[in-house]
Amino acid sequence: MYRSINRKFFKSWSPRMAYVLGFFAADGTMIANNRGAHFIEFHSTDKQLIVMVKNTLESGHKVSVRSPRDDRHKIAYRLQIGSKEMFVDLLALGFIPNKSLTLNFPIIPEKFRRDFIRGYFDGDGCIYFRKHKVKNRKKEKWVFSSRFTSGSKKFLSELHTQLRPMLEKGAIHDKIRGFELVFSHKDSVALYKLMYHNNCHGLYLNRKYKLFRKAVSTLYGIK
Repeated sequence: MYRSINRKFFKSWSPRMAYVLGFFAADGTMIANNRGAHFIEFHSTDKQLIVMVKNTLESGHKVSVRSPRDDRHKIAYRLQIGSKEMFVDLLALGFIPNKSLTLNFPIIPEKFRRDFIRGYFDGDGCIYFRKHKVKNRKKEKWVFSSRFTSGSKKFLSELHTQLRPMLEKGAIHDKIRGFELVFSHKDSVALYKLMYHNNCHGLYLNRKYKLFRKAVSTLYGIK
């Protein structure tokens, strides 16, 4: 069955294209089967993200739902699109099937880099903002950090390089599965300003934006 889709979407750069490409870098897959069919897929436990991508791609495809295997997992959502043209366009941008461990940071025009980073962060980024007790003190202290995760250390190293002019520090740590690039207080504020600029076109995960905004507003009075 034919379903509508903007098959030219990945052919030219725009803030919307960069954001969706960033999310695809985090939570997307490419599949070419033995029958010659080509698919691209987006996965997330956040339905808002999948619906947002579906609408941005002008897609008439159905969002499928996968029930959790057990109590440790969440409901997952998937958008699958059959399109050899879009598959080939993603190849040209440097993406490949089974990319999770070998992902490279793509060549992105500078004016769209922040949209790509925000898209990736919405897929594989998180904010930590909580109060902790300080040893030998009665007062609690706010702890604020942000982090990107990936199975590809090279991708995170290249992302770190792209962010370094604006974010001074940051460090990559090994995880049980993959790696994470972590930024503390000051750099997390800079990341907030970088990602949530005036022309986001409504493309951001509301849950993460609200927590980020709460952190920078509580600690620094930044709106």
